Amino acid sequence: MKKEIRALSIENLITELEALKQPKFRAKQIYEWLWNKSCVDFEQMSNLSKELRNTLQQNFYINHITENITQKSSDGTIKMGFKCQDDRMIEGVMIPADNRMTACVSSQVGCSLSCKFCATGFLKRERNLEAGEIYDQVVLLNQQSLHHFEKPLTNIVYMGMGEPLLNYDNVMRSINLITTDEGLGMSSKRITVSTSGVARGIMRMADEGKKFNLALSLHAATDEKRLQIMDINKSNPLDTVIDALSYFYNKTGNKITYEYILFKDFNDSDEDAKHLIKLCKKVPSFVNIIEYNQVDGVEYTKATDERLQRFTMILEQNGIDAKVRRSRGKDIDAACGQLANKNKLHDRI
Repeated sequence: MKKEIRALSIENLITELEALKQPKFRAKQIYEWLWNKSCVDFEQMSNLSKELRNTLQQNFYINHITENITQKSSDGTIKMGFKCQDDRMIEGVMIPADNRMTACVSSQVGCSLSCKFCATGFLKRERNLEAGEIYDQVVLLNQQSLHHFEKPLTNIVYMGMGEPLLNYDNVMRSINLITTDEGLGMSSKRITVSTSGVARGIMRMADEGKKFNLALSLHAATDEKRLQIMDINKSNPLDTVIDALSYFYNKTGNKITYEYILFKDFNDSDEDAKHLIKLCKKVPSFVNIIEYNQVDGVEYTKATDERLQRFTMILEQNGIDAKVRRSRGKDIDAACGQLANKNKLHDRI
């Protein structure tokens, strides 16, 4: 039975090739093709002999995703629908700005957390993505960035479909493949992992000394309100999550980002702002206040501009570093919380 070659570490690849009577240095060459040059076809590995390429074809396969459909928003945001080898679909987004080009990538097919305001939460979690499938999203979104804007990606956020810390090993391996010199060579400081609050995963990252940025999808600063919109708060209440974030900060020195979607008449009052201020002062942090993007069948709506401005002002007057993050890509369902695989495989362009 053929083995998935990208699932192998360099050490495992050396062992596999030795069993095929191949010298050790070939593993490094192949690894470079796979992760530095992003090659998904053995035939394109031009510095390998035809005989070796045939041997690779006979013994291994490359599990990679492909572009299925690409849409461009009026604001320049690009959403890509990706087809996995098992015909499942995932989505990723490229967000252009003057000083950065950001890829938002998915970590699971669907999601198991069922947040009440999120389109992905209405999908069932079908499976975790492999590290290579996450890596491929970055490669393909980077191609879009270069094609449309003549600029490479500068930032990557794990904020697409799924909960990254419930696919911990594959997410961490994908970050390693993206950041090491043997891979894409991007800086870990340019990567942000967003979690809904998996405390044990946050603690594990801290113990492993992860140096990328960490964001918490907060959206309510009390257990009472957070329970109404995020089921994960049952198993990971705020005190537990904040303790984990404090532990992460003490281990890494990295400030925490709180993501806070402002919902009309739910979490946008002066009192809600005061609860958020109290929480922010427990761990060095800053707040991204996010405009809500309407999702079909969801009762929540975006807060008014007046409430958004007042809420932000209250935070700033109390010494909280806060920024309003405007929606991007709403017209193609590419904005925060809107990824739901509406485009099926037969919608190819």
